Amino acid sequence: MTLRCFIYARVSKDEASQDGRLQDPENQLGPLRQFRDALGWKNAGEFVDRCSGGDSNRPDFIRMLGRIRQRHADVVLVWRLDRFSREGIVNTLSYVKQLREYRTGLRSMNESWLDTTQEGMADIMLGMMAWAASEERRKISENTKAGLQRKRELGIRLGRHPNGCDCPKHREKRPPSK
Repeated sequence: MTLRCFIYARVSKDEASQDGRLQDPENQLGPLRQFRDALGWKNAGEFVDRCSGGDSNRPDFIRMLGRIRQRHADVVLVWRLDRFSREGIVNTLSYVKQLREYRTGLRSMNESWLDTTQEGMADIMLGMMAWAASEERRKISENTKAGLQRKRELGIRLGRHPNGCDCPKHREKRPPSK
């Protein structure tokens, strides 16, 4: 029997860009398609989200889970576990449990141990990697907060200017005084 395969890719902001550009999902999709085809799996659909893996409200992820409940796929192929979810151990394992309830496996292209169609060691490693992905997300958050704190300490204003601000930009917008 040929397995029906969903490909799921997720990208977030490019940490190297100063203007908040997103990474390119094709960096994942092209190799995932080749991997799927090499395994002889049937293309059942592709889902791509452009947001944080820590967000449970990813539109294509939710749509994919709905299609899995309708039994449109036998396996979900991802680049790595952190592309699937960075919501922590409990949520990630909950998603895997949902997949299993509908007889759908999860397979990572770059993490050979992650193949939930196989029992045993994959379960142990999945828990460890979900924790690692969650920790990475926490570290990114801490680094961002530290950077913002440093800017505050340097006197750089963050966010909106207060009412009555006397900077040149706001002086031009203020109605003339009588």
